[in-house]
Amino acid sequence: MKRVNKKLLLAATITALLAGCDSGGINIEPETNDNSVDEGGNDNDGNNSGDNPCASYEEGGENVRGSFDADSGDCTYSASFVDSGNPLTTDLFIPALDNDGVHIFEGSLFVGRNFDDDATMAAAGIAEGGDGTKLTVEAGSTIAFPDNTKFAVINRGSQIFAVGTENAPITFTSTSDAVDNAVAYDDVQQWGGLVINGFGVTNKCAYTGNLDDGSLALESECHVLAEGAAGKDQSNYGGDNNEDSSGQLEYFMVKHTGAEVANGDELNGITFSGVGSETIIRNLQAYSTYDDGIEFFGGAANVENFVGLYVRDDSIDIDEGYRGSITNALVIQAEADGNHCIESDGIGSYDGDTDYSDVIGEGINSRPKIDGLTCIISAQETGTHGAGAGWRFREGIFPQITNSMVVASFSADENGEDGSNYCLRLESEESRTEAEAADSAIRMESVIFACEDRTRTDMDDNGTPEDTSDDFPLMDVETWAVDSGNVFADISGEVNPTAIASTQLQLLEGTPSFYSIDTASMMVDGESIAISPVVGATDESDDAAARAYFGALSQGDLDWTLGWTYGLHDGNRAEALWFEQ
Repeated sequence: MKRVNKKLLLAATITALLAGCDSGGINIEPETNDNSVDEGGNDNDGNNSGDNPCASYEEGGENVRGSFDADSGDCTYSASFVDSGNPLTTDLFIPALDNDGVHIFEGSLFVGRNFDDDATMAAAGIAEGGDGTKLTVEAGSTIAFPDNTKFAVINRGSQIFAVGTENAPITFTSTSDAVDNAVAYDDVQQWGGLVINGFGVTNKCAYTGNLDDGSLALESECHVLAEGAAGKDQSNYGGDNNEDSSGQLEYFMVKHTGAEVANGDELNGITFSGVGSETIIRNLQAYSTYDDGIEFFGGAANVENFVGLYVRDDSIDIDEGYRGSITNALVIQAEADGNHCIESDGIGSYDGDTDYSDVIGEGINSRPKIDGLTCIISAQETGTHGAGAGWRFREGIFPQITNSMVVASFSADENGEDGSNYCLRLESEESRTEAEAADSAIRMESVIFACEDRTRTDMDDNGTPEDTSDDFPLMDVETWAVDSGNVFADISGEVNPTAIASTQLQLLEGTPSFYSIDTASMMVDGESIAISPVVGATDESDDAAARAYFGALSQGDLDWTLGWTYGLHDGNRAEALWFEQ
């Protein structure tokens, strides 16, 4: 972020005012940093007054407010304002500051109290989303944290309303980025990340009945420890309400996340723990994070328009019975780092030896719906968390994926001995058996795979392919995928799948090489593709014109990344994409 020299700006303003007056005119008094109630400040309803624009709240009859630095234009909030051991219990409005001013939180930003037993939670009046504290962040705001021990948590019952705009997105990042301008484009672990906890279903808790017919009910209390949970940093999630609301995120990004915080957890960009479908999540970005970009632990949160850029582990991670949808997602790994585009599990605490028929029968294994996903993965084998790869489905997951593509062919495939740069890996016996069944809950249709390592076959200790299911052996994954209406490109060595570079493989526009070209112009193995996009896969209002391409987006009116994302477009990034022409 480019910082404005506000001392020079203030001096210029004073000079201009003095120039318009005679010697007996205006007497300029120095601005003070008095944080008394009389000074004014934020009224907690979006209206600022006085000289201090920082956020404030009322507690015990007193106004508690951040400290404003007139020179920098920044607001600083000490741990006595909010911290993990001192969570917000009063609604708070954070305003956008003039001249790129930054809200600096010296403690972790915990919204609402945490509860780990039903009785205490009920006594506090917390039963579902909206009962607790509300944090509202104005469009254009930047929130920053000073070190890698700090992170943000929205506790169950509480909500975050961070609604940016295309021209004024909201950013959660580090002070090294927003204040000091001292990070490289791909630096990570500058702060923790954002954790949002809800009352959604997680198969780490015990239930009876069935989710789909509305009879699902908890057998006992459900309070699963969230990531980053230890001591005063503890937070919990889980319940039986997949329609819970944790608020609204729009035109919202997190940057330079993934620090190891409490309990030895490396946080993700954003962790959605039991977050329900009434939470609105639209136009979301995770940029340069050490661990996962976004991770879902159960719940049914729906995400529309997601960008995962320079994520070192899994850009999208799914577990514990997640039942939401992801519509339009662009994932781009760094040239020399990044693990999976998708890593996904169906059952939390899976051990492979247990009969999970009850979990699957209750409908609480992960069943994500993904439509319009573009994965551009780096074909390397020595990244921070492993080799660059496409999609890994395991442990009883039933995914439904349409209109998508996985591309790993901009540079020569290093091809580790284990074939680790695969496009597709379906390794769960429960999932494979279901995929073979006539009434399959697994759907994969209209997907283009362009990797030298097409699929992954698990090996035993002797390096022999394992055939753990007579019904649907791992070695037949490619056959099953092709029979289901998907295409594999024949890739060997270095291939560039852009329209200007290759006559054999044409999937993407030449610059900046992440736009899908229209279906009629696509080429695989030198021929027009034989599949068409599925219309209305996750959205009944989807029409044929909006699905004349595969993947996340195409150039022109359908480019939802313009204006607000960081790192993709000239003028709002520190480094060009490594594969641009």
